[in-house]
Amino acid sequence: MRDPWERLPREFYLRDTVETARDLLGRYLVRRTPEGLLACRITETEAYCGPEDPACHSYRRKAPKGRTNIMYRAGGLAYIYLIYGMYCCFNVVTRQEGEPEAVLVRAAQPLLGLPQMAANRRMDPECFRERALLSGPGKLCQGLAITRDLYGEPLWGEELWLTQGEPVPPEKIAATPRINVDYAGEAALWPWRFVERPSGR
Repeated sequence: MRDPWERLPREFYLRDTVETARDLLGRYLVRRTPEGLLACRITETEAYCGPEDPACHSYRRKAPKGRTNIMYRAGGLAYIYLIYGMYCCFNVVTRQEGEPEAVLVRAAQPLLGLPQMAANRRMDPECFRERALLSGPGKLCQGLAITRDLYGEPLWGEELWLTQGEPVPPEKIAATPRINVDYAGEAALWPWRFVERPSGR
């Protein structure tokens, strides 16, 4: 049995993006901070599949441009961008070099460093709800102190990394349309959001 804290190999990220998004469920995301290690178990992801995907930042872009530059590198790097001018979103770059695709990590379950995550989110440690702590992409980045300073960080390094975790069996994964991509036309209906089914379903 593999150690759940063993880092994922570089090859993990070079595969099909939809497959990788599904396979990221249950993996551990770890962040090293001056206050200690923070870790969570990934529970929600979305796949974004390059120039042919109207919901993807690299849609209709055959070459790097601006914030998407890192997406054109080989998989396994952190793509972090700002939304609404204030919240960071953490993405895992996938595929081979020149194929600009990525997986958005939307939500996670806290594992290590809950008090620090709550403090990072400016939540009262006496009354915060654990399930809500990392329940959205902005909340996840805030809780784990993931900022744009980590843009391009290799996900097998010492600042931010992913581990084997507890992979979710395929029969326990639900696929749904992605969230907040209505602008993408028919692509908004593609079932590329993956979540773990609640127990008993």
